Amino acid sequence: MSAKDDFGTTKYVIYAEFEANGVVERPDVVGAIFGQTEGLLGDDLDLRELQKTGRIGRIKVEVHTKAGKTYGTITVPSSLDRVETAILAAALETIDRVGPCEARIKVIKIEDVRATKRKYIIERAKEILETLMEEEIPESQELTEEVKKAVRAKELIEYGPEKLPAGPHVPFSDSIIVVEGRADVLNLLKHGIKNAIAVEGTSVPETIIRLSKERIVTAFTDGDRGGELILKELLQVADIDYVARAPEGKEVEELTKKEIIKALRSKVPAEQVINELFYKGKSFYDLIKEKEREKSEETRKEEVRVEKPPVAVKEEGKEARVEQKREERFIKPIQVPKAAELEKFKEFVEKVKNNSMAILLDEDRNVIAEIPVRDLLSSLNDKEGIHAIIFNGIITQRLIDIVSEKGVKYLIGARKANVVRRPVDLKIITFAE
Repeated sequence: MSAKDDFGTTKYVIYAEFEANGVVERPDVVGAIFGQTEGLLGDDLDLRELQKTGRIGRIKVEVHTKAGKTYGTITVPSSLDRVETAILAAALETIDRVGPCEARIKVIKIEDVRATKRKYIIERAKEILETLMEEEIPESQELTEEVKKAVRAKELIEYGPEKLPAGPHVPFSDSIIVVEGRADVLNLLKHGIKNAIAVEGTSVPETIIRLSKERIVTAFTDGDRGGELILKELLQVADIDYVARAPEGKEVEELTKKEIIKALRSKVPAEQVINELFYKGKSFYDLIKEKEREKSEETRKEEVRVEKPPVAVKEEGKEARVEQKREERFIKPIQVPKAAELEKFKEFVEKVKNNSMAILLDEDRNVIAEIPVRDLLSSLNDKEGIHAIIFNGIITQRLIDIVSEKGVKYLIGARKANVVRRPVDLKIITFAE
């Protein structure tokens, strides 16, 4: 039974098939049902009385004739209980004639209408719920996103005479991130980064140029052609310290939190980017790929050194010497003589190797201050009498210029990056020397 069939208060439906040895019509079948069951089951189960009181619905009969015989189906709706309905169904099978013809009726099944309705209710409830999920929940998400957007927009400030879109920490943060547009600043705000400021256009505003001289600046541009053009202009007119870019082909405004953090962690010193970009004609992504290849190659060599395959014993003396030389190439480290100046600061070098601190010493090698490497540039203005600086970081041209002005005599770091000017009275030493 379809759930849309209208049986009123029907509980069960009797389905039966009949076959008559002759041609009969629908009224003949209905008449046989009422006539041959009359008085058979007593007054309580008399079909005519049950139909008058509504406990039996309208009996439906469908007939068709084939080769002189009549076949069809009988449907009897019942609001009796299951026992009385079963008795009534059995009574139908006692009918042996329809009109003038011999006939046979067989009950196929008794269907519980309520079970069918329950099934229909479940299926329909699923449809309604799916519609609700599709239509209502996205609206809720849109509402939530709208509220978040409003909060982020409220955090957004206008900085400088040009009223550049910026995060709330830009006015007082030691380091800032320069991005391309307002949408980039909003996306970084969304993920908790509040020290970003937008260029807002193809020409670099005077505010950005001024900030680049006072703060540690990271340029964070899109991974497309436009991002490369803005990056080139920033590197030419502003004092940029680091360069980070969105994954190739993506924009900063569409990055996830994980992608943003990964891009910022992979930032490269600006001096290195300038050298590759302007003098060697390579892109930022070529530089990153080269660094990854170098790192992979170093890892592979380290693994080879650690494994140290045993020397194969050869019968021929010449082959044995070749194998011995090959082993020696892996196991004998290259001895580099250390600079005499580095020996004086050995204990401080070992100390900074294990953390990201910078140690400032006076002329008698007394510690003036220990500060995080990221705060080194901003902290130098507050310190006097600095004789030496030891830190586990990269010695850049900008750092050299600043410490030279402060009268520092020794600058000791992990490595150098594209240093082109070396003051005569400043000794620059790396850990490897």
